[in-house]
Amino acid sequence: MTQPDGSPGVHRAVVFDMDGVLVESEHLWERMWARFAAARGCGWTAAETAQVQGMSAPEWAAFLAAHTGGPEPVAEVERMVVDDMIAALDAGEVAMLPGAERMVLEVSARAPIALASSAPRRVIDAVLDRHALVEHFSATVSSAEVPRGKPGPDVYLAAARGLAVDPVACLAVEDSSNGLRAAAAAGMTVLAIPSPDYPPAADALAAASFVASDLDEVRVRLLESLTTPVAG
Repeated sequence: MTQPDGSPGVHRAVVFDMDGVLVESEHLWERMWARFAAARGCGWTAAETAQVQGMSAPEWAAFLAAHTGGPEPVAEVERMVVDDMIAALDAGEVAMLPGAERMVLEVSARAPIALASSAPRRVIDAVLDRHALVEHFSATVSSAEVPRGKPGPDVYLAAARGLAVDPVACLAVEDSSNGLRAAAAAGMTVLAIPSPDYPPAADALAAASFVASDLDEVRVRLLESLTTPVAG
């Protein structure tokens, strides 16, 4: 779809993805999925990771359950993997990406911001609390809380509703193929920060109005594209 040009004065809010945009955690999710599969005698490749990236927790848990053929119900598969991710967070493994904290602080001082993440609510809340970012977000949405995960637009549309801002007046920051597709399908102007380890597909990247090499570049572009600062 054609994206707006990102001109100043057009945009009033920003919606961030979390994994791969704010925190370095994509590799940890892959590790947890692979570990779960290996414990049940199944392999896990980059192809499986690409299939599930962007899915909601119930969606990837169902995929993992079917892939391994284990006895656990889907809800238990999700709980076990999320427990592993929380343990990794408690061990200090879920680090902020370079430039992420400054980006959140400066952008939230200019406009309302939201989070639209495929991570389950328990992980979203734990990550934002651990890194003292909770107060800066006006809305946070997990794709488990909407009918469809990414690449469906649902989580981005819900984030825009949480901000009370039209999706077309929102900027979105994404790194993954399904995330880029989701934000574009919601009608937002999409800024891409491609992961070198999990590069997005060409069609997904084409949905972005701007492709950044690092988060400092994203921050500058966001600040240039936003309207005047929020009063108060």
